Amino acid sequence: MQTNGHDIIVMGASAGGPEALARLLSQLPSELPASVFIVNHIAPETPASVLLNRLEKASSLPCGFPQNGDTIVRGRVYVAPPNHHLLIKDDQVLVTRGPHENHSRPAIDPLFRSAAVSYDSRVIGVLLTGLLDDGTAGLVAIKRCGGLVIVQDPQEAEFPEMPQSALRHVSSDYCVPVAQMGKLLESLVILPANGAVSIPPDLRLEAEIAQRALSNINKVEEIGERVPYSCPDCNGALWEIKHDNLHRFRCQVGHSFSAEVMFRHHSQAVEETLWVALRLLEERRHMLARLAEQERKQGRTYLSNSHEERAQEAQVHIDRIREILLSGNVGSDIENPGEVA
Repeated sequence: MQTNGHDIIVMGASAGGPEALARLLSQLPSELPASVFIVNHIAPETPASVLLNRLEKASSLPCGFPQNGDTIVRGRVYVAPPNHHLLIKDDQVLVTRGPHENHSRPAIDPLFRSAAVSYDSRVIGVLLTGLLDDGTAGLVAIKRCGGLVIVQDPQEAEFPEMPQSALRHVSSDYCVPVAQMGKLLESLVILPANGAVSIPPDLRLEAEIAQRALSNINKVEEIGERVPYSCPDCNGALWEIKHDNLHRFRCQVGHSFSAEVMFRHHSQAVEETLWVALRLLEERRHMLARLAEQERKQGRTYLSNSHEERAQEAQVHIDRIREILLSGNVGSDIENPGEVA
């Protein structure tokens, strides 16, 4: 597919994404001289037709779930299927079940990164509504490879966290409402790209990891520094990626996380641990109270008093833990990346 324009458009969305994507696709002409690739976080158990039918109804461009190895064709919309990453390489679409990134499959960052590595300045990255920050690292990759970045105006996004994260970390070319994106894309796809760009080796390696589920500690150490944390998905060792201004982590087998996702995972783990501790302490207090009653009935006052004191100590801890949990200061609501909004 030879061109000198911006003929590769990659779009990412999460919560609120189907509506925003449908609005955007409805603005694109049927003769658009570009290929469009879409990732919207979607649950593995979601019927494949749910998202696709919604986009097909809105779009004058043909939309579909690609097969692994399909040749990229202009004027088509390729949608990531449930529980599969959507990648592009050498004028082909790759549909893989590689490692989750940011707890998601499909995830936005692998698509954006693969496009940047394969098509450098020809790529336009579009990031829409969503929670957390999937897509930010992918937009950084697109900019590092000479592509263009469009971010939905957070003030109109149903869920502004993803656009806000992108604007904080990426020198975006455009920040506009969805209603203005169609005409903007029409004008950008016909502009000449800047020409071939030297692809940073770290991005090329990360794209290879996603494509082949590369499992090689030496390779990961080329792009990151070992840190004393464990992977939330496989409990393996983690490396902090050091080639851009984002705090990101990657494990040996390819799971990848932003610092925000890691933080929220740990917050959730702490909260879950406290609920377990609360349950165990409730059981302990109840057991001690029963023992105290039994000892009292048998006239063993000393043992009864001892059990009661320990039950009271358990109650103190119960009250403290319950106060912490109910205060809302531990843990946070984490977006289910598999949920179609």
